[in-house]
Amino acid sequence: MEYFAEGSKTKTKSISTSAKILIAATGGVGIGLSVICASFVAPAFRRICLPYVPATTEQVRNVLNFLPKNSQGKLLDIGSGDGRIVVAAAKHGFNADGVELNPWLVWYSRISALRHGVHRQTHFYRRDLWKYSITPYEYVVIFGVEQMMQDLEKKLIAEAPGNAKIIACRFPLPNLQPKSLIEDGVNTVWFYDLNKAKSPDRTTSA
Repeated sequence: MEYFAEGSKTKTKSISTSAKILIAATGGVGIGLSVICASFVAPAFRRICLPYVPATTEQVRNVLNFLPKNSQGKLLDIGSGDGRIVVAAAKHGFNADGVELNPWLVWYSRISALRHGVHRQTHFYRRDLWKYSITPYEYVVIFGVEQMMQDLEKKLIAEAPGNAKIIACRFPLPNLQPKSLIEDGVNTVWFYDLNKAKSPDRTTSA
């Protein structure tokens, strides 16, 4: 349909129905992407940034090297991301949980566990890690950043059971002495036994 301005040669075309639908759909997709992206970007605005960086195949393998097979123990992955450590631990025999603040990653992890056939042995929680109790867990896996390791170490000492085993990836705990480690560049993993770890006056790095 065409409209002509009275007394003018200017011709204006109305927007077709299909064009309106296209504009609305494009706007909806834009809003949806903004909401999704906000969940990934939001951690950068917190006091301690814990960005989503997927564990490499080597890191997963190094973590599994410190886990006994078919133990049926309880394991927690702090900052579980896409759930690959939790899924691998469940295949190893553990009842494994993941705590993650990003809701999209939590849902992705649940779908991944279902696809790998370990959904009954896994749980993923959208929680603030500082408010989540680690008391029930025999094994705790940490994918953290350097700025958080001091506070996280205090939380582990205060809450984890005395026989707990801690597996730190990317960055070591600042004071506890590791029982052993796998040196593998950026994929290095530190293994701590809280029953044997010693805290203060550590002068050499792990």
